[in-house]
Amino acid sequence: MAISPLQAARAAYKPKLPKSLATHGSAMKAAMGAPTQSVADQDDIKALFPNSYGLPVVTFDAPADTPIAAIKAGVILSGGQAPGGHNVIAGLYDGLKKINAGSELYGFLGGPSGLIDNKYVKFDDAFIDRYRNTGGFDIIGSGRTKLETEEDFDKVIANCKALGITAIIIIGGDDSNTNACVLAEYCVKKNSGILVVGCPKTIDGDMKNEWVEASFGFDTASKVYGELIGNIQRDANSAKKYWHFIKLMGRSASHIALECALKTQPNITLISEEVQEKKMTLTQIVEDIAAVVKKRAAAGKDFGIVLVPEGLLEFLPKTQALIGELNDLLAANAETFDALEDDAKLKFVTEKLPEEMSAAFTGLPLTIKKQLLADRDPHGNVQVSRIETEKLLIEMVEALLKEWKAKGEYKGKFSAVNHFFGYEGRCAAPSNFDADYCYSLGYTASSLIGAGLTGYLSSVRNLTKSADRWIAGGIPLTMMMNMERRHGKSKPVIKKALVELDGKPFKEFVANRDKWAADDEYLYPGPIQYFGPSEVCDITTTTIQIERG
Repeated sequence: MAISPLQAARAAYKPKLPKSLATHGSAMKAAMGAPTQSVADQDDIKALFPNSYGLPVVTFDAPADTPIAAIKAGVILSGGQAPGGHNVIAGLYDGLKKINAGSELYGFLGGPSGLIDNKYVKFDDAFIDRYRNTGGFDIIGSGRTKLETEEDFDKVIANCKALGITAIIIIGGDDSNTNACVLAEYCVKKNSGILVVGCPKTIDGDMKNEWVEASFGFDTASKVYGELIGNIQRDANSAKKYWHFIKLMGRSASHIALECALKTQPNITLISEEVQEKKMTLTQIVEDIAAVVKKRAAAGKDFGIVLVPEGLLEFLPKTQALIGELNDLLAANAETFDALEDDAKLKFVTEKLPEEMSAAFTGLPLTIKKQLLADRDPHGNVQVSRIETEKLLIEMVEALLKEWKAKGEYKGKFSAVNHFFGYEGRCAAPSNFDADYCYSLGYTASSLIGAGLTGYLSSVRNLTKSADRWIAGGIPLTMMMNMERRHGKSKPVIKKALVELDGKPFKEFVANRDKWAADDEYLYPGPIQYFGPSEVCDITTTTIQIERG
């Protein structure tokens, strides 16, 4: 297969490891910390996970006392793609082989469904080598099937036992690792002898805590988006006649929007968590944007950049309540609703919603209403990413500016262009940071398995330091759990990490945003650098640098 010069050069890159793993290999002894508890709803989570609740955090800093027998393990990629997934598998493969040369790794195809349907490939050196340091999940594909029923779990156990597999590694985000937690508990309950370990993946950056400083892929994706925003800012500052409204990935949290703002210094960045905290309305947001447009126009600047997180509407109090009502209504009436034509769907929802919510729904533009009623995601929820929030904001800002112009309060020209940066960042070749971090996560996962641990998430910390100073270990998956509404019912899930409004990165943004709004202090981060000085090539996200000093 033909490859580009960059791919050939990246194939030769050797990812860096924490010193403990580089020195001793992956056959490590786990140093146990204190017992843990879930982030919330402790009694409920403990009752649901009696065999895996309260496990200690572990770190690896010493070799195992005795040799470890060969291990047969299976791995899946679950959920949306994120840069570095291939290196997690490469690190896992190399780590297992380092534990014992007779170890084997199977890749189940198409995500969790591959585990159920028993569709797999067996990795060897040549297979793995083709995918080292590459983007995408095409090595085995991914999927969003959920492992939810005992029938599913029993099939997984039966398929693994038939192959002699004693460990499963689930590479995914919060929902995928929620599945990993539930599967781990079931495997212990059934005395199956199968270990389950997770790895933290999501470009949205919303799977983080004290022990998981970053989810993999976030660094690369935000750098890809940062380059594109930088390009557009230079174009805007050159043409001086367009307002660019850029929607960015991040339904449940605004980490990407905040990171890109700190990287590029645009004129306006909306942060969903702040909107929710201040109980802002859509009208208020539009007025705030229009005020900046008006102020810049008065200074002779009919151009600018607006960053919009894709989940913005879900954080508006009224819209949030409406979406919650829609999720419950559509989950309870799925078959009836799906059988209706578009106009009938609108009528059905309008009649079934509570009066206040029905009025809020009716007041939305038709295109937004239809997008709210489009196919739901695998959890039965409205697919907020399909809502063209950036277009809605442009229309509303334009209408308000026309009103102001008619009153003589605005004399500028408003010409807007909309963008959505999403898929562009999901399968990029991983940055040096993500290549190293992902390889270390996979290698650490093999150490967790070698130590006989289950129900854990691979953890690599101290990420603002050089890779040799990173700390490898694992945290119990139950430690990240709470109870949330899904399909109209309360279910245990890993809690998403939102932007902290009292955190250092947001405070840094707030301290500078008025200046960025008025002036043209655009930063150009440029493309990802793979070769060159470490301070350029190995640098991690601005957010984590500010957080961790």
